[in-house]
Amino acid sequence: MDAVNSRRMVLVAAAGAAALAGCSKSGGGGGPTPSPSAPSGTAASAPGGSNPPARSGQVLGRTTDIPVGGGKVFAEQKIVVTQPEAGTFKGFSAVCTHQGCTVTSVSGGTINCPCHGSKYRVADASVAGGPAPRPLPARQITVDKDSILLP
Repeated sequence: MDAVNSRRMVLVAAAGAAALAGCSKSGGGGGPTPSPSAPSGTAASAPGGSNPPARSGQVLGRTTDIPVGGGKVFAEQKIVVTQPEAGTFKGFSAVCTHQGCTVTSVSGGTINCPCHGSKYRVADASVAGGPAPRPLPARQITVDKDSILLP
């Protein structure tokens, strides 16, 4: 029994040390803390390779990524950004109000859900067709120079 109890104490001590190392803010096994940088495929630095000035919020994309009269779905963040007229950017939830599917495209002036065919207008996310019972809820976005950010 002494060997069994001794082994248990070693395992408990090792588990405790691992837990403490995982909670550490520096070094250890905690790994780097994710930063609110741009998602993959999105430029995170200003032209010429220099870092942009510090801004609050997560960068979704660039204003040039959003066509006038159209938009772009950011599925990971569950947001769709539209540009109904030049220089006007709007954010909406990308979760369909019919049954909770994520919308997948913006074309022909509508935000489109692939599950049951609901369509929403890019100008205000009101229902343009399909079984959706209500508009997509607005989501707050900010535009800073040529970047679109979630606050």
